[in-house]
Amino acid sequence: MTFIEAILLGIIQGATEFLPISSSGHLILVPSLFNLSEPDLNAIAIAHQGTLLAILFYFRHDLLDIAKAVLHGLRVKEPLDSVNARLGWYILVGTIPAVFAGLMFADVIDQVLAEPAIAALMLIITGLILIVGEKLLTGERPVSKMSWRDAITIGLAQMLALIPGISRSGVTITAGLSRGLNRPDAARYSFLLGVPAIAGAGLLAAADLARSPTIIDQIPELLVTFLVAALVGYLCILFLLNWVRRRSLYIFAAYCISFGVFYLIISSIR
Repeated sequence: MTFIEAILLGIIQGATEFLPISSSGHLILVPSLFNLSEPDLNAIAIAHQGTLLAILFYFRHDLLDIAKAVLHGLRVKEPLDSVNARLGWYILVGTIPAVFAGLMFADVIDQVLAEPAIAALMLIITGLILIVGEKLLTGERPVSKMSWRDAITIGLAQMLALIPGISRSGVTITAGLSRGLNRPDAARYSFLLGVPAIAGAGLLAAADLARSPTIIDQIPELLVTFLVAALVGYLCILFLLNWVRRRSLYIFAAYCISFGVFYLIISSIR
């Protein structure tokens, strides 16, 4: 991997992990579209570590407050006694469907669904989901008014993001809107819900890195990928949370549909 490829991978992973345009879809489609070799497992692993650092750093205060509230609730035997404590348990419950689906269907996803044409089609579906979320399902409730049903619904939506081309942030924000959450809080909860998923991917990636016999030779390029993914990821979290306060998600829907259709046209011509 060259330094240019390292920078490109960091940008793709950092941006698409948090913007509602599917990181898994782009990691499949971009190399296929430009006839590039797919990033090796070491590079993908370190890029995930970069995005993990970005989300942990951005939400460090929220995560610390949630952890303190959960521990306090357990200590006083009132686990749901505050908004942050409930939010912690909602995140835990919402993570379970994706963990279950990942353990049950990982092989099917890798062998059957990780095809460029399928990823392009799923990217188009992501765009349509975003349109539905904006046009029909925008609500006004704050995250402090969430219920268990909301947490389960959004968690089930997150499970769909295991399919390459389906955006995790896109489907979870839309699910939050469908349950009546306002857009800023739906986006914020989507990111908080993504912390265990991204952390899990980061831990698996770390295990892959530890077993790699070639990691020493790749350290300079991997360091560039890590730093770029972390910086771009942080900026994209900041950008999206500010964007949804004032603007719709239609621009991301248009991008997903356009890119998916463009890839399918180019691949059919080839």
